[in-house]
Amino acid sequence: MRMEILNILSNPTKTPPWMTSSNSFFNSTTICKYKFIYKYDVSVFSSVSSISKSNPSSKLSHMPTNSSNPGIFPTGYGCSWMQEKSMYETNANNGRKHGPLYSVFPTTPAEVSSVQDLFDFICAGPLMSKLGLTKEMVTESIDKWIAYGSYLSRLFQLNELRLTIPQKARFYHYYIPVFFWCEDQISQHRSMYKDGEEIPPLVIGFSAPQGCGKTTLVFALNHLFNVTGRKTATISIDDFYLTAEGQAKLREENPGNALLELRGNAGSHDLSFSIETLTAITKLTKEGTKMKLPRYDKSAYKGKGDRADPSTWPEVEGPLMAVLFEGWMLGFKPLPAELVKRVDPQLETVNKNLEAYYDAWDKFIKAWIVIKIKDPSCVYEWRLQAELAMRAEGKPGMSDEEIKDFVSRYLPAYNAYLPTLYSEGPNGSDPNRILVIEIDEERNPF
Repeated sequence: MRMEILNILSNPTKTPPWMTSSNSFFNSTTICKYKFIYKYDVSVFSSVSSISKSNPSSKLSHMPTNSSNPGIFPTGYGCSWMQEKSMYETNANNGRKHGPLYSVFPTTPAEVSSVQDLFDFICAGPLMSKLGLTKEMVTESIDKWIAYGSYLSRLFQLNELRLTIPQKARFYHYYIPVFFWCEDQISQHRSMYKDGEEIPPLVIGFSAPQGCGKTTLVFALNHLFNVTGRKTATISIDDFYLTAEGQAKLREENPGNALLELRGNAGSHDLSFSIETLTAITKLTKEGTKMKLPRYDKSAYKGKGDRADPSTWPEVEGPLMAVLFEGWMLGFKPLPAELVKRVDPQLETVNKNLEAYYDAWDKFIKAWIVIKIKDPSCVYEWRLQAELAMRAEGKPGMSDEEIKDFVSRYLPAYNAYLPTLYSEGPNGSDPNRILVIEIDEERNPF
């Protein structure tokens, strides 16, 4: 179903003029030439020369031109920087089904930026110092920043010449810096192996509460890896939920425990299936090796959910560079029973179940991205925003009471485990391989 989108390129399939073979873009004398075949604002590149002159070794080269699956949008409620409406399709991100997105941001287009303006904007990003990026490093890699921004604009069907400030921030202050960090982690991982050895893909864990945008972040990173010629796989803890039959058995075994009545908390996942799947993924090290990635159908059984039919699971082929593994409770550590009972007596059983999760999930993860929020109550606000937007469109959504009930089943775990996650890091993690990103109520890093 195609939905109206603002700021869309007038022809999203048309390659921008600077990305065509009829243009010349060289820096042997730190000068750029352009032969535009359409009427575009030349100011976009008017400052490339000034940036290059500040660093004679600056690498400004031809922009890549291909982008796979343009215009396919990820699900989740972390896309508030997007337009008011977006379409959805199902053939991206390793076959995960993506739904409509909604925005709370204004859509007034920003002025067309010069490369100097873009350079200054990048260098003002909140993750620069955290990632050890310097202005000199940005200058040296400015061609990559421009290319990656173009790839993401085309992926989300945005006009890269008319990005709003929130959209620019999401790309250049968030997604692209994190992508560079992931690339560095993969390089470190691969350097640990000798020539000729089989190198398993690096499993990168993304631990973040619901609604904060982790699924969209993973979607964007997966796309950047793919368009730059590196194979990755995406998996979610949702894909390891018990079958409908298993969930029914869990409810029967825990009568009166609202935290285990529906899927979500520790105990509602098939851990042996998790181990089997993650072990198989990490063995996709050679050409021709293949496997199907499990997927979960949340709409089955009137929303109670069930594992999707294996015939619908997407296939992934090796050799994989990385596995992007995301979930709201990844890295949670079991706590002393008396502590969790103070949060919620029902959490005691969940806490006991959590003891088995390190071997099933966390031990596979060698690099971590933890998205940190100020207050778990944000989860309710983000969910409410999404539901209100859907109601305004005339689409079915949960009532306010249903939203409160939904979120209330997760809040005890957030209140119990997030403080330890933020202070000590994920369960079994290497402190030198963790990136903590603090986000505000609008899901932007700061």
